[in-house]
Amino acid sequence: MPTTFRPYAPDQDLLLQPRLQEWLPEGHLSYFINDVIEELDLGVFYKPYEGDGRRKAPYEPRMMLKVLVYAYASGVFSSRKIAKKLEEDVAFRVLAADNFPQHRTICDFRKRHLEDFKAVFVQVIRIAQQADLVSLGTVAIDGTKVRANASKHKAMSYKRLQAEELRLAEEVSEMCEQAHSSDAEEDRLYGEDHRGDELPEELQYRQARLNKIRDAKARLEQAQREADTARGRHDDDNRRPPGGRGGSYKRDFGVPDDKAQSNFTDPESSIMKSAEGFQQCYNAQLAVDRDFQIIVENKLTANSGDNGELLDVLTGVEDNLKKRPAAVLADAGYRDEKSFKELEHRCIDSYIALGRKGKHPDEITKRFPATQRMAEKLAGADGKASYAERKWISEAVNGWIKRVLGFRQFSVRGLNSTGGEWDLVCLATNLRRMQPLMVLK
Repeated sequence: MPTTFRPYAPDQDLLLQPRLQEWLPEGHLSYFINDVIEELDLGVFYKPYEGDGRRKAPYEPRMMLKVLVYAYASGVFSSRKIAKKLEEDVAFRVLAADNFPQHRTICDFRKRHLEDFKAVFVQVIRIAQQADLVSLGTVAIDGTKVRANASKHKAMSYKRLQAEELRLAEEVSEMCEQAHSSDAEEDRLYGEDHRGDELPEELQYRQARLNKIRDAKARLEQAQREADTARGRHDDDNRRPPGGRGGSYKRDFGVPDDKAQSNFTDPESSIMKSAEGFQQCYNAQLAVDRDFQIIVENKLTANSGDNGELLDVLTGVEDNLKKRPAAVLADAGYRDEKSFKELEHRCIDSYIALGRKGKHPDEITKRFPATQRMAEKLAGADGKASYAERKWISEAVNGWIKRVLGFRQFSVRGLNSTGGEWDLVCLATNLRRMQPLMVLK
C-alpha cells in the first residue's frame, strides 16, 4: 500500500487569517509586549509630531516602539536586521501590522528617543510592582562590562599623544612653509592673480589628525583636573599629598598618567578589564529584585570600578518605585565606609563583601567602624547565607542579557546615548521575564 503524505503545494494561493493576531500561537511574547505597551503613557514619543503639518505621514510611534522592544527582547539589535525581520518574521509583521519601515527609519527612531526609554522602563517596573512581581524586600546590585561601539586599537596613551602632537606639529609647520614657498614661486611665474591657496591634501590630513590628538589630550587633562579637584587638591598645590609619605605629588595638577588613554571613536568610553581581556567598554549597573529577578534600576558609567555607585543606584530604585528596599546585597567592588554609614542611616540591611581574606587586616578595619560592623555581620551564619544569594539574583540577569539575548556591544556612542540603549535592553529583559510570570499568576 503506497504512503500518503500530507498535502504540499508551494505555488498554491492561500487565504491568510483575517486577523493578524491569529498568525501566532496564544501566549506568544509579541502579544505580551503589544498589550503592555498599549497601556503605557507614550506622550513623549508623539510630542515631536504635534502640529508640524508634515505631508508624508510618519510611522506610528507606538508601533515603532513595539517592534524595537520585541527586537531587543529576541536578540536582534541591528537596525538592518530588524528591517529584514519585518519582511521575514511573522511576529515582527504582527507587531508592525504589515508596516515595513526601512533600517534608516528604525535607526533614527532609536536615536531620537534614547533619552525617553528610561521613562518607559520605569512605567513597566511599576506595572510589575502592581502585579506583585516586585517586593523590594532584598535587592542585589551588580555591574558588568559591556563593550563600547569602538575599538581599543583606536585609542592612544597620554604619553604617545604628547609625542604625536610634537611630531605632527613639526610636519604641519614644514608643509606650510613648503606651501608658502610654492605660492611665492607660482606668483612669480603666473602672477599674483592665480589663486594657489588650496591646502595640499596631505597637509589637510595631518592637520585634521593633529586637531584630533589635541582634542584627546585636552579631554584627558580635563578629566585629570576634575579627579584632582575631587581629591581636594588645588592647581597650585604640588607639595606632599594629604596623609602621604612622599615629598611631593608624582605629577603636576591636571597632568594625566602617561598610560592614561583616550579613544578617538568613542572618547567617553574607557579601557576596562572584561571576560574578553582589556576592551573599550562601559560599566553597566543593575539593581535586581530578589523575588522574581526583575530589574528595578539601571545605570551606566565610564568608570571601570563599581566603588561609589551603590548609593546612587539605591536612590534610583527608591525614585522609580517610591519605596526603599529592606536589604541590599553587593560584591566587594562596592565596599566603602561612607556607603556603609549611609546604609545604616537609611536603615537598609546590607551585606557587602569586603574582599578576600588578607586584604583587610583587623588593624585596618578597626579604623572604620561601619566596615568593622559589616565584617562581623558577614562572619555570622545568617550573613553568609544572605550574601550567598547575590550570585543567583543579579549575576543571573547579567547572564540572560549577554548569553540569552546576546547583547554584548552597544550600537551607539557616547555616555548619554549608550545609557539610553541600556535602558532599552533592561526594558526588553524585564518584559521577557514578566511574560511567563504573569501567565503563572
